[in-house]
Amino acid sequence: MGVIVEGEEGNGVVMEPPPNFSMVEEGICRSSFPQRRNFAFLETLDLRSVIYLCQEPYPEENLEFLRSHNIRLFQFGIEGKTEPSVASLKDAIRGALKILIDVRNHPVLIHCKRGKHRTGSLVGCLRKLQNWCLSSVFEEYQRFAGIKSRKADLRFIETFDIICIRQCLHSIIYQYQGYGSKKRRLLYSEETVQKPQITSI
Repeated sequence: MGVIVEGEEGNGVVMEPPPNFSMVEEGICRSSFPQRRNFAFLETLDLRSVIYLCQEPYPEENLEFLRSHNIRLFQFGIEGKTEPSVASLKDAIRGALKILIDVRNHPVLIHCKRGKHRTGSLVGCLRKLQNWCLSSVFEEYQRFAGIKSRKADLRFIETFDIICIRQCLHSIIYQYQGYGSKKRRLLYSEETVQKPQITSI
């Protein structure tokens, strides 16, 4: 479902978000894989970065959209099967978390193919880093995954070691920004986690 916005000459422009689109928090949003019909909506987000969690190459049409809007692509190739390698999944999630909570990359869009399992796992680990209780983390994951919720994903989120992340990211700088709310945001000053594949666009 889209929203029609009147242009300067009275021409309607359909603003259609990708399926499973949602705001995670200020500066972070999530969705399924964006299609051409979603580009007008994405323009309204003023994105700086996209975190892509699939192994497949990014389509040229989407790369051209990112190039034309000066958006950086960070790709962490996670297998789409039901139970991917835990070691490779852990490495990818750690690297993606570093990009995700660096405010220099905001606003950022996280997506995989459907915006359910891989995206849900990353957001779930972010919530653990934010000290959410596990029941709330699982409720959010299941809201997007629906009947296709995977026990392997929930098990991974539950056992994900955020202490290790905090040790690796010992150079975090806490910044307070927002509308006088003293909201804590995170920013890195060192490269201490495995680097993602960054596409030159």
